[in-house]
Amino acid sequence: MSIAVSGATGQLGRLVIEHLKKVAPATELIALARSVEKANDLGVPVRHFDYAAPDTLAPALKGVKRLLLISSDAVGQRIPQHRNVIEAAKQAGVTSIVYTSVLHADTSPLSLAAEHLETENLIKASGLSFTLLRNGWYTENYTGSVPAAVKNGVLAGSAGDGKISSAARIDYADAAAVVLATEGHADTTYELAGDTAYTLSDLAAEISRQTGKQIPYKNLPEAEYADVLLKAGLPPHWAHGLASFDVSASKGALFNEGRQLSRLIGRPTTPLAESVKEALAKI
Repeated sequence: MSIAVSGATGQLGRLVIEHLKKVAPATELIALARSVEKANDLGVPVRHFDYAAPDTLAPALKGVKRLLLISSDAVGQRIPQHRNVIEAAKQAGVTSIVYTSVLHADTSPLSLAAEHLETENLIKASGLSFTLLRNGWYTENYTGSVPAAVKNGVLAGSAGDGKISSAARIDYADAAAVVLATEGHADTTYELAGDTAYTLSDLAAEISRQTGKQIPYKNLPEAEYADVLLKAGLPPHWAHGLASFDVSASKGALFNEGRQLSRLIGRPTTPLAESVKEALAKI
């Protein structure tokens, strides 16, 4: 049975491929990527696959039975791009789609949720078997701020006292690989999140503990935090997006205590302290 991973050269896709290589023959795995050249180091067959180029899709899915559709990074264009992939999957005879959605897609206040929910509905309407991986936040989304926090002596954000049940990217990648490589996940929705929730004050305290420096958390209004991110060099859409995501986090958007992720991967999710340690090691 051939398993294909779209977005295979991305950070998540690469980790999924590496896990799958441990549990399935490389000949049964297919990496789908916009740039074949960037995927040549994956050690599995590679096919050109561009969500925005419908003609490339169905031929690339020939012989594929299970497809991991990693959500497009083109926010605002996800629905037409994902629709292209779903229609191509039906045409090519794919039997099952595994999709990386977002935590509580049907109730989340996150601005990202609408595109994910619409994609879920398109998949359900396709008639194909499906598994929805409603991924919570990557811890890396926050530990990416560790260097700036150490440099400036303060961790800034707009999440207030919101609890964040994040997990490391590798945890979500392992979950996707488990679903792709094993049975029993058909027509199932998983709410995936880290085992232990934390606030940004907790993150600041952990950075302080590991560096031996006092690095407090400073909560800012959304517009002020977006301005900080703009001055740090982030593109406007990301600066304003991240600030709004923090505000959603303050309303509980990133909190979940169901522990479905650790049960699915058969181990605890990566502790916050370990993720902070990795981030500090890169400074």
